[in-house]
Order: sequence, then C-alpha cells, then structure tokens
Amino acid sequence: MPRLLLLTPPLTQLNTPYPATAYIKGFLVGRGYDVHQADFSLELVLRLFSQAGLTRVFDELEAGGYDLSDNARRMLRLRRRYEATIGPAIRFLQNKDLTLAPRICHGRFLPEASRFDNVADLDTAFGTMGLTDQARHLATLYLEDLADLIKETVGPQFGLSRYAESLAMSATHFDPLHEALQAAPNLVDTMLLELLDERLAEVQPDIVGFTVPFPGNLYAALRLAQRIKQTHTAIVTVMGGGYPNTELRGLREPRFFDYIDYLTLDDGEGPWLRLFAYLQNKKDKKERHAELVEASLPLHQHSSDEAVEMLRQAQHDEQGSDGHPEASDDGRHLLQRTFLRNEAGQVEYVNYPHPDIPHPEVGTPDYSDLRLTDYLSVIEVLNPMHRLWSDGRWNKLTVAHGCYWKRCSFCDVTLDYIGRYETAPATLLVDRIEQIVAQTGQTGFHFVDEAAPPLALRDLAVELLKRRVSISWWGNIRFEKTFTPDLCRLLAASGCIAISGGLEVASDRLLALMEKGVTLAQVARVTQGFTEAGILVHAYLMYGFPTQTAQETVDSLEVVRQLFEAGIVQSGYWHRFSMTAHSPVGKNPAKYQVVATGPAPGPFAWNDLWHDDPLGANHELFGPGLAKSLYNYLHGVALREPLSFWFDFKVPRPTVPRQLIQQALAEPTKPDAAQPNRRLFWLGNAPALHLKPTGGPKGQPTTRAILTCYEQAEDFEVKTTALIGPWLHALLTRLSTDYDTKILLKEAAASFPAGAGSWESFLASPAWQLLREKGLLLV
Repeated sequence: MPRLLLLTPPLTQLNTPYPATAYIKGFLVGRGYDVHQADFSLELVLRLFSQAGLTRVFDELEAGGYDLSDNARRMLRLRRRYEATIGPAIRFLQNKDLTLAPRICHGRFLPEASRFDNVADLDTAFGTMGLTDQARHLATLYLEDLADLIKETVGPQFGLSRYAESLAMSATHFDPLHEALQAAPNLVDTMLLELLDERLAEVQPDIVGFTVPFPGNLYAALRLAQRIKQTHTAIVTVMGGGYPNTELRGLREPRFFDYIDYLTLDDGEGPWLRLFAYLQNKKDKKERHAELVEASLPLHQHSSDEAVEMLRQAQHDEQGSDGHPEASDDGRHLLQRTFLRNEAGQVEYVNYPHPDIPHPEVGTPDYSDLRLTDYLSVIEVLNPMHRLWSDGRWNKLTVAHGCYWKRCSFCDVTLDYIGRYETAPATLLVDRIEQIVAQTGQTGFHFVDEAAPPLALRDLAVELLKRRVSISWWGNIRFEKTFTPDLCRLLAASGCIAISGGLEVASDRLLALMEKGVTLAQVARVTQGFTEAGILVHAYLMYGFPTQTAQETVDSLEVVRQLFEAGIVQSGYWHRFSMTAHSPVGKNPAKYQVVATGPAPGPFAWNDLWHDDPLGANHELFGPGLAKSLYNYLHGVALREPLSFWFDFKVPRPTVPRQLIQQALAEPTKPDAAQPNRRLFWLGNAPALHLKPTGGPKGQPTTRAILTCYEQAEDFEVKTTALIGPWLHALLTRLSTDYDTKILLKEAAASFPAGAGSWESFLASPAWQLLREKGLLLV
C-alpha cells in the first residue's frame, strides 16, 4: 500500500486543526493504509512568529527594496522589542504561560502598532475579572500588527485568516495564480517550502494529498505541489476539499495539472480508495509492460516457453474475456469523481457509478501527528460566538452528512455535501466521541453539520447522559419548532453551550421566498427556549436577498433589535447575499426576479455570480449601518435608538410592530396533556420517598408522600398523596436509571394509580409543575 502525507496548507484556524485530514486519515488507517498528516497553517505561523522568524523578516526589511509605510517604519524601529516578546506572546496564546496576562494588560509589555489605534474599552468588553481574556485580545492585536507588516512587505499573499484569497476568489481563469506561482518564492513562501522539505524527508510519501477548504488555501497548496514536482517527481499529488467541491466542478484548465495530478470532488473516502486502486492498476500495467519488453528480448535470454507464456499473459491482461480490448483497459473504470489530464494534454472528469461510503462507515477522525498542544487561542473580535471559532481547541465531528432540510434557495442544495443526507446511530457517534477524547485529551466538540437534525441531537444527548460522557459542544441548527424548550434543556444537560442558526432576512415574506421553512414568531420562541436553557444563541443574518427593499431591510433590523432587546439572541453577524452557481437562485435567477450578469464560465473556477436586482434596494449602502448597529446591540448598547441613527442616509421608518417579538413569546404553549406521545426524561437523580402521617379533616389521620430530590446545586421536596407518591417515586427512579426504556407520557398515564383523581388534574398539580421546572422533560 502507498504511504500518504495529508497536508492542510495555510491558512485556516489557528486555535484548532481543520478536520479534513483527520477525517480521511481515520478512514484510511481503518483500511490499513500508512497515513501521516500535518497542519501547515499552524506550523507556518509558528515558524514565522518566532524570534528566528522575525529576525529573518526584519533583516530582509533592513536590506532595503521596500517602500515602507509610516506604520511599518515604526515597527522596524521597534525590531528588538518584537524579537524579545514574540516567544513569550506565542507561549501565552498557547496557554503555556498564562501568568504573563498582567504584564500584557498593565505593563506595556507588547509593542503596539496600528491595530491598537481603535482598541475597544477592555473593561467594558471583558469586565474586571477577564484579565486573561483582555491579554489574549491584546496579544492577538499584536500578532495582527506583525501580519500586516508581513503582508505589506515580505509576504504579499499572507494573512492570519486569509492567505492569497484574492487570487482564488471568482478566478474563472488560471492566469493570476499561474503568474504568481512562476514568480520566485518570497520569504514566507520560502519558510513554507522549508517545512515541506523537512516533512518529505521525514515521511518519504508516495502520495501527498492537499485539502483546500477555502479560496485562501489554494495558492499555498499549489506552491507546495510545485515544489514536489520540482524535487520529487515520483510523488503523486492529489487535491480535494470545500473549494474544489464548489468552485472547480467545471475545471478545464490543463496548467492546473502541472501541480496536481488528480483532483477529487465531494467526500474523499470513496474517490481516494478508487484512485489508489487505479494507481495500483497503472503500476501493475507498467510492470507487465516491462515484462513484455523483457520477454521480447533475444530468446537466448529466456526459454522459448517462458517468452511465449509472458507474451500470452500480457495480451490477455489487456483484452476482455472475448479477446477484444476493453473500453476502459487503462483502469479508468476504477475512478470516481476525479479530474485528471490525459495523454493528449486535455482535462477529463471520470466518474463511474461506484457507491458512496455510507456516513456510519467513514470512521473516527484521527488527530495523531498534529501538534495539538501548540495551537493558539486568539480573540480577534469581541463577539461571543466568533470567540468560539478562534479560542480553544475544538474537536470537529459530524452528526449527519448533508442537510435534512436542503431547500433554502440561497444554499448549494444541488451539491453532495448538502443534498445527500445520511445519519449515524447515536451509539456510534458517542463511540467516536469517546475515542477522540481518549486520543486528544480534549472534551470540547464542534459539530460541523450544515444543520444538525433535532431528533439526532436528541438521541445523541440521551446517549451522552446515559454513558455519563461529559463534553462541551456547539453547532449549527435550523430554528425549527422541533427544538422545544424541553429539548433545549436536554441538549444543555448533555453539554451544549451554544448554537448558531440562520435567521437570514428577518422578514416572513423573504423567509418564505428563500424557503427557509421558519417564521419570525417560531424563531423567537425557539431562541427563547435555548436562552432559558443557558445556551448561547448566534443568528446568521442576511441582507441583499433578491427583491429585498429598503423597507424590508429596515424592518429586518427592527426585528433583530427586538430579539436582542428581549435577550433571546446574544450574538449575530450580517452577511451580504451571494448568488452561487449551485443554488436554486443561481440556477434560476429569473424565478427570483434577478438578472445574472457574469462572470462568464471560464476554464478554471466558477461559483460566485454577479447579478442585478432591479426590484431591490441599493444593498451596498446598508452594510456599514447594519454592522455598526449589530456590534452595539450584542453589547447591549443603544437598543432604544431610532434605526435611522445607524445610517448616514435617509431610511424609511420601520413598519414592524414594536411588540412583534414580545407578542410571539406571549403565545400560550401546548399543555402537557396535549402531548401524550412525548417521551418522559428525568434530568435528576432517583428521589428518596418518605410517607408522613398528618392530621386530616375531622380528626381523621391521613398520610402524605414526600419525595426528596438531591441535586447538584440544591435539594427540593415534592409533596403529594400517599397513593401518588410511591407511583411517582417508581417512575422517577426508573427514568433516572433505565435510559434504554422509553416511557411515553400516555404510558405513564396508563399506569397512574386508580382512585388518585384525574390524570389531567395531576398534570396541573403543584407537584407535577415543580418536577417539570426542575428537570422532568417531555422530548
């Protein structure tokens, strides 16, 4: 079997590894392959942001040849201070020297350049107890200053969150990338190539695979592949990832294959297994050809029988069973979703109908090889959800493949990563979670689903609680009504700390047009359920959807303001609508009353489309005001200001009722008696039962049942009748110890003791309501 090296090129997150190589490694190791991996995003940053790395940067600047800005000249004069502080700052961000926080915050320890000009009020942002967070934010600004200097001078393509992204964004033609790759490597490129040379010498791979999740990873991947082709011609280079899956589906550019031998689309497990079989077939065929050549040598080098047999076998291998050459005798019938360059120099896409690897069989991500203790916890912006993205080590895992809804008109619903929906059993998911925790020592999980299915999350939560597996997790959902307050509480008990979901344009007309499948009232109630369960809620917001008017934009902002004012959304971010080639809007612009204006498809990338929106507002005007208002709302500032306050041009008054969200939250909920098919779930422990005699009417003695529940923070008592008490004790004891038996509310009703009164009256009793408040759920 071939030896593989899987690489994540710069730059992805610095706080945690991008999961693609870990996923494919886990799958291939399970099939017996020898697989190694490296995250060059992290390794390049650590090489660059070190004393030795900065010395090389400053030496090159002092050697001349750069037209430096005033900010860059100032940083060059502070060279010695940057070289002295970079090592301690990196260790601090790696959580290896947190005692440095007071010096960073109060000691003028770090040199400051332009990123510090507009630093936020840290006491307001972090409070008096957030010293480490303040220091982390300041150290992040310090790194961003250095990144700005590098981008201005020795590494024009460099960026901490994007690396040469402009070269790959909407790159319908390959020329800009090709020209950049033909230029001599700059200092940052040189450091990256040094990392590659070291890793190739260590691993000695037969195949090097690149994941390119974002446009900003493409340049570095091709630069690395170029080096391989220059120094190790026998190594096969393969690429896959989110960027090719969306941007390169119509690839016709032969020059791309000067760097990459094979490009696979969509999930890589199946195509890679078949590619390995194809490569082995090519190798076997080459060896057979060599044998044929040897057999055709003068007969004194072989017996005549040997020569005849070798010729016969070689001919048989290249023919079908009927003696005629097979249509795919080059082995291409083995390939699945793979681009290659043929012998004529033309690009071909080969996709024989092999079955996909089912989601339950993709295996457990394998994080070995990765430098898990060296990732950086950074705080770039003061947004609570964005902090989860950049601060802390999160293991990445997928609950289900694809999206169970797959209708949103702005989404790539026609592509495999959205359109093919498959689930895995909760038992298997928790098996994977336990394996990952054992390997990494980290209990934080980011479920990277497009939209995690609520019922699968319910089953996952029950399994986590059943096995007493303690993790913290967050992920993306749809704000759909299945997420009841009780389900939110169950998810919180299993470790859910945050969720993000698409509110998009907060307009019922536009939500229906984009086939979101939710209403504003529904979103309000779902976000309230999560918030009351102690789960952070982040809303993805969109402006500029086709036919969206200025009035609808302002009304949408008013809804967002009300959500923040009600305290049921704690974080959000406005995105400008982008029309993509694989979405329903992109495939049928006329249906949404917009006009596609380009770019024309070229031989390279094609995904982001330009369009005119003749019925819509001038969407570009609204961007700055929407962003400014949201930044203030998530800090609880200026929630009562008129919406015109955020814009420097005249906007219409909102037509949304000022109590729209409050009215939605005030709507009555469905009573328990109307939910007989819901499953009972008890978050608490088995209670203790005590029967206590009490005085009854007319001196007749009676007995009361007291159930004492011992919980983490407080104990409480439930008082009921002597008839109901033992029944309720047995029910709660069973619920707390037997997670495998599902008890529906109607089944509990069937066992309710006769003579204890009506079931409906019991459901309205103080005893039942107290239990519901304390953790008796209907899910």
